[in-house]
Amino acid sequence: MADEKEVFESEESVEAAEVKSEDAAKWYVVHTYSGYENKVKVDLERTIENNKSLAERILEVRVPMEEVVEIRNGVKKTVPRKLFPGYVLVHMKMDNDIWYVVRNIRGITGFVGPGSKPVPLTDAEMKPLGIRTDKVSIDFAEGDTIAVVAGVWKDTVGVVQKLDQSKQTATINVELFGRETPVEISFAEVRKMN
Repeated sequence: MADEKEVFESEESVEAAEVKSEDAAKWYVVHTYSGYENKVKVDLERTIENNKSLAERILEVRVPMEEVVEIRNGVKKTVPRKLFPGYVLVHMKMDNDIWYVVRNIRGITGFVGPGSKPVPLTDAEMKPLGIRTDKVSIDFAEGDTIAVVAGVWKDTVGVVQKLDQSKQTATINVELFGRETPVEISFAEVRKMN
């Protein structure tokens, strides 16, 4: 009976995964139930919205996607597909509290790493995902007019409504279906208009 108790306690300590607090945010991978990736992303973002102290420590949640060309009934169509089904990337400053919050989101089965101890992605692992670790310096501010030079909104012009340095994005309003709609665009995809 004592042996069972010791085994249980050691498993529990592995599950708790003594995680040290770090100053810099890093990217971590969480495993989800198949098909729950977007639901996990939405639930985690909603949890962050409801608890403002988490917003400073969990900076971004991503489901990596890729564009794939499908041909069905002779029609060529470009559709988005999950790059890693069953996985979600989270950019956060890890500590025990954050580990607990993320680990207990419905649909998450655990972190990627030995046991359940989270291991951050290296720069080499992040490069093929298109996630930049370097900071982009910008020459524009809120209220400036910028042009989108790459991505989905290429050739769109808009006024900067908001800048988010942690996500490296600018929010501009674009006309969509006759209405002004805010859109987040990466700093790397825009340039200042003269």
